[in-house]
Amino acid sequence: MPSARSGSGCGRFRPTSARRRREDASASRPPRPGWRESTHTTWKDGCVASVNPPRGMRDFLPADKARRERVLAVIRERYRAHGFDEIETPVVEEYARLHAGIGGDNEKLAFNVLKRGLDASAIAAAADDPAALTDLGLRYDLTVPLARFYASNRGQLPSVFRSIQIAPVWRAERPQKGRYRQFVQCDIDIIGDASSRAEAELVTATLDTLDALGLEGGSVRINDRRALDWMLDAFGFAPEERPAVLITIDKLDKLGPDGVVAELRERGATAAAVDAFEAFLRRPQTMEHNPYGERQIRKALPEGAPDEIVAHLVGLGEAVAAAQPSGDPVGGIPLRFDPFLVRGMGYYTGTIFELAHPSVDYSLGGGGRYDGMIGRFLGQDVPAVGFSIGFERLVDLVEAGEDAAASAVVLVHDRDVAIAELIALKSALIAEGSRVRLEQRTKNLKALLERATADGYTAFATVSAGASREALEVKPLA
Repeated sequence: MPSARSGSGCGRFRPTSARRRREDASASRPPRPGWRESTHTTWKDGCVASVNPPRGMRDFLPADKARRERVLAVIRERYRAHGFDEIETPVVEEYARLHAGIGGDNEKLAFNVLKRGLDASAIAAAADDPAALTDLGLRYDLTVPLARFYASNRGQLPSVFRSIQIAPVWRAERPQKGRYRQFVQCDIDIIGDASSRAEAELVTATLDTLDALGLEGGSVRINDRRALDWMLDAFGFAPEERPAVLITIDKLDKLGPDGVVAELRERGATAAAVDAFEAFLRRPQTMEHNPYGERQIRKALPEGAPDEIVAHLVGLGEAVAAAQPSGDPVGGIPLRFDPFLVRGMGYYTGTIFELAHPSVDYSLGGGGRYDGMIGRFLGQDVPAVGFSIGFERLVDLVEAGEDAAASAVVLVHDRDVAIAELIALKSALIAEGSRVRLEQRTKNLKALLERATADGYTAFATVSAGASREALEVKPLA
């Protein structure tokens, strides 16, 4: 029998009449305490379909959703405080734009939308040409839509535009722990400023947001794609092999120096260049990351690093240091120069970042400068740089907390209380600033109140017929 989970049994499996009678009878009964409800539904045509969300996607119960919204509210508030303005773009973009070679590996993970009105013969005829089957796709990031948005609305925007985008994106990933097919990105971008001021604004806004969420101690790993290109040229890697070399170097944290060197040799990279890279990689000073400043940056790069790149990175560090409460120009900079930070997106052209926190061993976000992307839509160079917080990872680290601005009250009423009385009491409490839920009293009052507590309610009151607001006794939920 085909797997019900995959849905491939639709149209083939029909339950027996006896089984249908059992299912019909049980459908009218609530599940017994401790029983796990079925995760599959049998439709009238016999199709057995899962009632779980699609693989790699999730439902959020009210308490989870409320927690996520609290975190998002803090992120929005801090970003706005730093002068960024929120925009919104459609969840779908044109297929040609999503597959224009600017989205890197994410283009391979795009969910494409079939054209309307295609019949079986048209689909068969275009089997080898995906572009003939689809003209739209779900966005896989927020950067490609932003580039299109700016090109479309440039005349109505300031010369230096600071944007916020907080929205879901979709990628056809292989689902696994911490990796989903639908997830929320929180992006800030600055378009129209080629100076290190833009990078400094992004870094300080991001670190301030982390602090506001109770995650003090965050830092940013930083590098420059121009420094990477210069380094690979100095080692002797040919231009055509550098993209593959960067893919391998990007695995340094996972593979370690020995693993990276071995993979480069297995890939057939230029032997002399690999030897030079290995010698550089094994220098003790190469992996010294602190304190951030010109001396450390030059020590971490091969001799002769371009002055322009070093000066750009040093200036960024000085600007970020000025925003720190200590004002310490040496030890107070929450930056770490990492000459092997790559960031996988091929559209980066300059400074690149990754957000780190001492409580976890993985990145909480990242970004960089992508000066070439918007120019592809406008036919002229437009500087742009962005930073994205990995919301799904971040929200799990933020301590759960309730909104202290308003109480949340459950009104537990008797069966005979008039609806008009209930609505009047509820409206009175709402007018006072409370959040209010109506619940009819059950035999197991303890279970009802425990459920309300789990849903984020902080107080309750019992309501009998004829009760008034003045006589209502609101008690805290323990």
